[in-house]
Amino acid sequence: MSTGVIILLIVVAVALVAALVARSVVARGAGGGRGLKRRFGPEYDRAVARHDGDAKAAERELEERVKRHGSLREQPLESSARERYLVRWTAVQEQFVDSPRDAVVEADRLIAEVAGARGFPDGAGFDEQLDALSVHHAHHVHGYRRVHRAAHAPTAGSGAGPAAGTEELREALVEARALFQDLTAPARGEDKALSRGKTDPRKKTEEAPATTRTDTNTDSSRGRTHAPWALNRRHVKGS
Repeated sequence: MSTGVIILLIVVAVALVAALVARSVVARGAGGGRGLKRRFGPEYDRAVARHDGDAKAAERELEERVKRHGSLREQPLESSARERYLVRWTAVQEQFVDSPRDAVVEADRLIAEVAGARGFPDGAGFDEQLDALSVHHAHHVHGYRRVHRAAHAPTAGSGAGPAAGTEELREALVEARALFQDLTAPARGEDKALSRGKTDPRKKTEEAPATTRTDTNTDSSRGRTHAPWALNRRHVKGS
């Protein structure tokens, strides 16, 4: 085979490889946005809004989050730890009736702690923890963002800016509850065990006398907490 023929074959091969690579990049770009929209849901729209409508810049940001945190494996909670977290969240909801801001501050602290226990970055680095949570709990992470902002907003009379109103605090806490429920939900195996009656923390609740001032229920078998009457119906001091 002559040298000219060999060179020609090499050129053709390189051209074919380049064409395949280009087609792959185009296909990835076309499908990447759709995949990110499906994965991040409303968080995708928020990222686009933060980038002033620049979808490509938003997608680069979200792809970077997936690259950093996509391989994270959430650690299971021990049942005793889950119970403690559920009890603390119930106390937060009760506290909101008399002290909305203090309740929101505690909710912010509690979610950060639970997320850390599940294997997410430490809550001391809020932005990094939030990014990691957005990769795995995209549809509920905004509630945590709202609670964190409200918890760190200026207080009334501080002169540092407008303080968050009671209704704003209530809405932030209610929205954040969805992420807390996700983080404290039992694994599938635990859920099946509870359904078979091996351990059902609800029985203790049924047997114990009602001592709380608000109608607050905790369904520990599914990691669910129901908002007290005051949170649902907005009967809160200062509202």
